[in-house]
Amino acid sequence: MRNQDVKDEAEDMNDGRATASSDRTEATDGTEATTSADAAEAAGGVTARVPAKVNVQLAVGGLRPDGFHGLANVFLAVGLYDEVTASPAGAPGVRLTVSGRDTRHVPLDDGNLAARAARLLAERHGRAPDVALHIAKDIPVAGGMAGGSADAAGALLACDALWGTRTPQSELRALAAELGSDVPFSLVGGAALGQGRGELLTPLEVGGTFHWVFAIADGGLSTPSVYRECDRLRVAAGTGADADSVPEPRPSQPLLDALRTGDAAALAASLTNDLQAAAVSLRPSLTDTLTTGSSAGALAALVSGSGPTCAFLAADAESAEAVAAALNASGHCRTARTTTAPAPGATLL
Repeated sequence: MRNQDVKDEAEDMNDGRATASSDRTEATDGTEATTSADAAEAAGGVTARVPAKVNVQLAVGGLRPDGFHGLANVFLAVGLYDEVTASPAGAPGVRLTVSGRDTRHVPLDDGNLAARAARLLAERHGRAPDVALHIAKDIPVAGGMAGGSADAAGALLACDALWGTRTPQSELRALAAELGSDVPFSLVGGAALGQGRGELLTPLEVGGTFHWVFAIADGGLSTPSVYRECDRLRVAAGTGADADSVPEPRPSQPLLDALRTGDAAALAASLTNDLQAAAVSLRPSLTDTLTTGSSAGALAALVSGSGPTCAFLAADAESAEAVAAALNASGHCRTARTTTAPAPGATLL
């Protein structure tokens, strides 16, 4: 991933402009915004549901001359979802509304990945990008779970259906890769190995259901900042941070085998995240969160992606509830949520 890239959770770069419980509306083309938070669904729109993700392996190579890091990134889609509704626009341009969790951190300008996705698809088909998009947020914002990428994938799928452009899946994935490294996986879901910048996907077999707990932190972490800190820590350790100094990242065969067989204990023993040390360096309080979940019986604990959300793998649903209860009682996170994996990718409702 390139350090200068906009964070896949692009919402984290805007400061608060509304309370968390409010619905927010803005036109991204400079025209006056008039659409209410419920208008998209009322206008006979098309809705896509898109999942969050956890990286069960995130192996980060050295910084390449092109500014990117090579990755071996094993994605697993989890059952926390945003919904993106595309409706006919009452005015030219992309018009964007948002409701749900943490809306104050979601940009409603040209930086929003869903708006960029709509424009990119319209450009691909030589049509005007006239659409009203409404995002119902449930994926944590700027939490390392690809909420912004999920919204971009949802916008691609919903706009394609609304406009009747019938874009082949291969082309949708290519467009998704232009938007960000995590966007293609948000389209396909399930489990996949991401290589290159993470956008080159190989589907993976999953042999069972895995139980997860996610501890949601207050505030977010900027993905570019976490990658820069990863590079800084490598230099400080004397190993170097460039591509010639860091081994080429490769997927873990024991981890792939654990996914295939549905073995939670084996998966727990194989979870890795090369960005975890950097995230903890920038947010030392994450150590307390990780310790709390582990002490409550989680099979394994790790920072999700670039953080600051922490992920805990549990043996079963009962254990997951116990871990979540301990985290909620600890005061070390804003809230803890349980769910399962794998989950399907972007789906029209």
